[in-house]
Amino acid sequence: MSTIPILAYLIDWGWLRIGPPYIYINIDPIIFHIGPISLHWYGLMYALAIIIGLQVIRGYTTRKGITQAMVYRITWWCVILGLIGGRLYFVVQQPDFVSHYLAQPQHILATWEGGMAFYGAIFVVIPTLIWRARVERLNPLVLIDAGVLFAAAGQIFGRIGNLINGDIIGYPSTLPWSTVYQHPNSWACLNPATCNVPVQPAAGYELLTNLVVLAVLLYLARRVSRPGVLMLVYLFGYAITQFFLFFVRSNDIVSFFGLNWGLKQAQWTSLVVLLLLLPITYLVLRYSKPIPKGEVAATYGIPQRTKTEENEVKTKVSDSSKEEMRDEKPETEEAQDHMTSARDITAVDEASTKP
Repeated sequence: MSTIPILAYLIDWGWLRIGPPYIYINIDPIIFHIGPISLHWYGLMYALAIIIGLQVIRGYTTRKGITQAMVYRITWWCVILGLIGGRLYFVVQQPDFVSHYLAQPQHILATWEGGMAFYGAIFVVIPTLIWRARVERLNPLVLIDAGVLFAAAGQIFGRIGNLINGDIIGYPSTLPWSTVYQHPNSWACLNPATCNVPVQPAAGYELLTNLVVLAVLLYLARRVSRPGVLMLVYLFGYAITQFFLFFVRSNDIVSFFGLNWGLKQAQWTSLVVLLLLLPITYLVLRYSKPIPKGEVAATYGIPQRTKTEENEVKTKVSDSSKEEMRDEKPETEEAQDHMTSARDITAVDEASTKP
């Protein structure tokens, strides 16, 4: 399909043109270069996702009894491991996994270049939250509920990055809201068949579904007292929307254990997740009870440290501090000896110079 003739635009900002009939995106995925370092729009969106995600969950975590210090400690674990998990799950699905990523391994963890499979982040972050809940003495379901709120808010910015990059696109389309990528550095323009060609705005569809899921979660967050419900709503919502949205995404069709149903990798993953959610839903509804009013949700029913355990921790910290002081003491005494010797030498010199 050749370049599309345009008579007039409703909006023409150069980098963004809105038809009729299509939406034209002409944005370089790289904002600027500083020597060998490049700042990508995708990387900037990830930074914004973390900042906004933390703001979105601040009120929720405060109400549930999770301190900001805990939130920050847990967030960095989840962000780092989630990025690794999402990137690796994306990389192993690529047809050029061997020829490109294994041949140039520096690109494997280059998340700022674009390309993430969010299921990979989910599979890594949920066990991470369970582990950190155990360390912090918190209810793991309450913590995961906060985590999915963070994820739902952050994904919105990730989808904006996808729209700019052109790394999530659909099949060629003549719908009036189809997107046309024009910048030569766009991911869509790496393939001549999708450059300057109207395609289904798959990233835009995902952005809209993310907004809906976030709105539902924020509504439920103040009305549901049973830990784990937000987790279930998010995972069901994400799996269902991914299954249907991938029918318009131009990803490769793959088989699964010999089954050829015309589905893509994320759709198979969604089916597996939906099946796993059935027993998980039963367990949550069976064993996770609503938190009584007036109780701290994050710690309700979770054994906390006894005074003896707290004293032991304080003792260990105190002993550690004393050891550090003892290690520093010889150096201090040696310095004092040098100063005393210097004063004695000075006194002798002064006495010898007197008439």
